[in-house]
Amino acid sequence: MGVPKKKRSKSRKGSRQSRKLSSPFFGVCPQCGAPILSHFACPECGYYKGKQVVVVKKKETKEKG
Repeated sequence: MGVPKKKRSKSRKGSRQSRKLSSPFFGVCPQCGAPILSHFACPECGYYKGKQVVVVKKKETKEKG
């Protein structure tokens, strides 16, 4: 197993780790137009690749009064 010859400085370690942080890619659902993560079912309508795979319940709003 390889052993590092020199210690990695804090700045080099930070710059290496900063490349991992990136925002996830958001696509658009072809059914409802909501933003979705790629390779995930739509949380709004439950469709994935043109087929409904999840039954989504609508949220009930509470009325004041």
